[in-house]
Amino acid sequence: MSIEPKLVAVRVPASTSNLGSGFDTLGLALALYNTVQVARSAGSGVRLVSAVTQEDRPAATALVREASSLFFRRTGTKSFGLEIAVAGDVPVARGLGYSATVRIGILAALNKLTQAGLDRHQLLNLAVELEGHPDNASPSIFGGFTVSGFVDGRVRCLRFPVSPRARFVTLIPRFKIRTRRARALMPKDYSRAAAAHALNRAALITAAFASGDWEALRGVFDDCFHQPYRERLIPQLSRVVGAGERAGSVGGFLSGSGSAIMCLTRARPQAVAKAMQRQLPDSDVLFLSPDNDGLKP
Repeated sequence: MSIEPKLVAVRVPASTSNLGSGFDTLGLALALYNTVQVARSAGSGVRLVSAVTQEDRPAATALVREASSLFFRRTGTKSFGLEIAVAGDVPVARGLGYSATVRIGILAALNKLTQAGLDRHQLLNLAVELEGHPDNASPSIFGGFTVSGFVDGRVRCLRFPVSPRARFVTLIPRFKIRTRRARALMPKDYSRAAAAHALNRAALITAAFASGDWEALRGVFDDCFHQPYRERLIPQLSRVVGAGERAGSVGGFLSGSGSAIMCLTRARPQAVAKAMQRQLPDSDVLFLSPDNDGLKP
């Protein structure tokens, strides 16, 4: 019998989700990472030992406790004391999948600590039970571009590699947007025309990424499903995306529920970034590449 380790660290990539009209369905992993370290402790319960701002600590503490509790319940593993540390570069509440990286990191680390033997699909279903939707969890686990949804109560995920030449110019405003607040702005009902447009655009975006036809992405991020409503929280959204497109991007969109805004390009990323930032100076810019590997225990 192998000896169970006492400490495991897992690296998890950030993600962008929705990609325009692929609401709660499309996602893409990014080369921006959080590392989650989980260690057995002598005491009982779960303790978050990493540095977290006073504002974010209650939510972060709840996040780590919920993830560890779910793992023990679903695997039937006897719980034990844990110390959990989160470090890395994924910003909180910017639409880059921070909560998914933490939850997945804890689940994957506990899987290795306890030698529970869960595969990535089983980890995905656990993560989605916590997240509520698979668009961030799928790419963070599998890497690449993912299309995910519930089928017969389980998450089905199809994954496609993304060209390493792709650049995701990411404008990060210096303010947070909580997912719950952004979702509350969306209508409960949509017209047939709006639904048809969203279906069309999500299908075209999926086909473009799956086939590697970068130019086919041009003009298909004109979402009418969630972005027009969330623009109330980011009034500069359309101007930022438009500026990036005029500077050479094939298109742009709100990353997740925001506040990050992303433009895709394979040429002139610096020019695209400058054009975007001129529309929203109180922001930072990241030049991100795709991650095709997913989590690394």
